[in-house]
Amino acid sequence: MGWLLWVLVAVALAVGEVLTPGLFFLGPVALAAGAAAVADLLGAGTIGSLIVFIVCSVASLAILRPVARRHIRLPAISRTGTDALVGRKAVVTKQVDGVGGRIRVGGEEWSARSYLGDQVLVEGQTVDIVQIEGATALVAE
Repeated sequence: MGWLLWVLVAVALAVGEVLTPGLFFLGPVALAAGAAAVADLLGAGTIGSLIVFIVCSVASLAILRPVARRHIRLPAISRTGTDALVGRKAVVTKQVDGVGGRIRVGGEEWSARSYLGDQVLVEGQTVDIVQIEGATALVAE
């Protein structure tokens, strides 16, 4: 009957993990509770399953949590459309100010405006694309 208690603990921890995304702490402990339930079913008894729970908790937290946290911090693999332009470098082909201008990015010519309204960017200058509004790139030095 002890295995049922371990299963309930595992389910409760798994639900807690789902409700607290990003921490990845309760999930590995839920796996350990599942292992303790299996150990109890195999006849390990209360002390044996408690030892399995502790050992598996430490092991799963030490192994799985760092891997999961690394994957959470990965940048988006590929952005598409105009989102892919944000953060890229461009070259000014016609003076850019708060009213308008032109830039070249990735072989394409785009209309552009200065992200900081009073900033003037001259031809040949390399700029960063900060934002896209419709078909106009907002750029800054």
